[in-house]
Amino acid sequence: MTSVDEAPTARRSVSQVGRGLGLVILAALLGVVIYAMISGSARHIERGDPYPGGPIAVLDVAGYFVGATLGALCLGALIFVVTSARPDHDGIIDATVYRAHRFVSTATPVWAVLSWLMVGVAAADGYGQPLGKILSNGLLFSAIGISEKAVAWLVVAIFATIVALLSRFFLSWIAHLVFVIPTGIAVAALPMAGNGGQGPNHDYMTSLVILFILAVSVSIGVRVAALTAPPITPDDDRQILQRRTAWIVGIADLVGLASGAGLIAFLVPARYLFTTAFGIASVLLLIGLAAALVTSVLTLRSHSDDADRGRGLTVALVGTVAMVLAMACWAIMDTRVAPGLLAHDFTSWDVFLGYELPGAPTTWRLFSYWRFDFVMGTAAIVGAVLYGVGVRHLIKRGDAWPWGRTISWMLGCLMVVVVTGSGIRAYGSAMFSVHMAEHMSLNMFAPVLLVLGAPATLALRALPTSGSHRPPGPREWLLWALHSKVTKVLSNPAVAFVLFVISLYAVYFTAIFGTFTRYHWGHVLLTIHFIIIGYLFFWVVIGIDPGPQRIPYLARIGYLFGVMPFHAFFGIALMTMSSVIGDKFYSQLDLPWVADRAHDQWLGGAIAWGASEVPLVLVVIAIVAQWAKSDNREARRADRHAETYEDVELDNYNKMLEELAKSRR
Repeated sequence: MTSVDEAPTARRSVSQVGRGLGLVILAALLGVVIYAMISGSARHIERGDPYPGGPIAVLDVAGYFVGATLGALCLGALIFVVTSARPDHDGIIDATVYRAHRFVSTATPVWAVLSWLMVGVAAADGYGQPLGKILSNGLLFSAIGISEKAVAWLVVAIFATIVALLSRFFLSWIAHLVFVIPTGIAVAALPMAGNGGQGPNHDYMTSLVILFILAVSVSIGVRVAALTAPPITPDDDRQILQRRTAWIVGIADLVGLASGAGLIAFLVPARYLFTTAFGIASVLLLIGLAAALVTSVLTLRSHSDDADRGRGLTVALVGTVAMVLAMACWAIMDTRVAPGLLAHDFTSWDVFLGYELPGAPTTWRLFSYWRFDFVMGTAAIVGAVLYGVGVRHLIKRGDAWPWGRTISWMLGCLMVVVVTGSGIRAYGSAMFSVHMAEHMSLNMFAPVLLVLGAPATLALRALPTSGSHRPPGPREWLLWALHSKVTKVLSNPAVAFVLFVISLYAVYFTAIFGTFTRYHWGHVLLTIHFIIIGYLFFWVVIGIDPGPQRIPYLARIGYLFGVMPFHAFFGIALMTMSSVIGDKFYSQLDLPWVADRAHDQWLGGAIAWGASEVPLVLVVIAIVAQWAKSDNREARRADRHAETYEDVELDNYNKMLEELAKSRR
């Protein structure tokens, strides 16, 4: 435990670290402001926009840095709470992470207010007029509509406001886990509207920029939360949590450096690296990311003695400073047009897809034309590797794991990789009919295979328990998530059914699909949505993992057949509609081999109608197999019971017959 004399010293140390980090952020902000003032109208001239004046030009860059930094600090603080808290029996977080929670509840309102203000600033910057003039002429909404950056700030403002409101009322561990989702969306929204979402190869760059900004944000935020957290006692707990935090930061630094290098390779041709402001900022960004990664490695290699603790604090501070400077460089880069985009003559392929298709779709092209999805493809590969590690751990321990589950999970991960990285995604982003085949695969086929893999059951068996006197780890986090009220609500059979059906109609019969299909980030979000909704539905029907409310097997078959009419009606509606869904995008793309967009939609409806029946039949077979297996287990259990214990009811019945026979005699 920390002694009475040590406690004030520890508090002073933490407060000094906090003030030092604040000064570093202010210094970086000052550098960004000076850059914006010196650059003047240069970045507006590059992109061919009118100059809105000095104040708007400076606020656009400075606001980006402040907003991105606030988002990073909030996201990292939430990750720190989730991974370091020791909740009580009611799930309430402890004093160790309360300071991080308090930071989130204080910083998110500031982040939200800034974001609402930046909507107007970004609109004025894109429109090329001072904000006051736009407001006086009633042009604000028009300016927002033509500025992707302003719309992105609007998304940030909405989600930051949601977290700001809710974080003041919830202290539970599960609530902080849920807050990670809207905070992550808000953090990623702004960069997706920048250079990474434009021009040739923007499908690659959008995926890379999502990984980059989330990794950098986690690295900065977790570092600051750990450095400003109160002293942890006892020493064993401190060592466990410090090493856990070091691993999180180290992985984030590695992902940030790799994705950042990939982005720069696309955005900055080598000849522009040292001859443009964008190129110089890119080089400084990579240096900062590399320096942060080095400090992470040094932290992981350090020991727990007093000398190393002092060096560890210094190394952690250096890494944090490097990441803050990297964020400043990123703000400079993402508020001006990349040299690689300026030097390129855009075609319709570059604008709407980011790549050129080789011709009309054929079976060979659908499976041979590859553009790997760095978000979904990487997630699927990581999922397969972790699953394999878990199975290997069980086998080495002498435990059995059904091979059928392993095959099912691996096939599900393989399907995600193929569907999101092959020509199915490439053509699906350009043609409604192929998109519908992609949708059915991700919403109906892949989730069935993933659910049958029982990943949660494997994790609970493979992961070690932390013990009652140690900080909880991944196994405890998984248990809390599985048994939380959020999971109980989402996995309720009625809720899962409604989400599965309603989401289908909400995506395609509203403006959602027409908006999302224009951008690669929209395809990523739709992919995540399809997989999660499908997983929840089939988890209720054929799930092996703990969590959902179990319904009788016969009811499951009825539950499954109950969804068929909704899918059939959806397919028929697509086939008979007079209007074309997403017609604005498809007409602008104007594929030469799609002469009739209405017929392409008709084909998509036929695929939705016909393809949905196949996985449902397979699921019925799985239900029947599980039913038979359950009956066999019950029969074996009854046989073991009869062999081991006396059948009291049968003995009583025989005695009754004997008494009746005696009375008759």
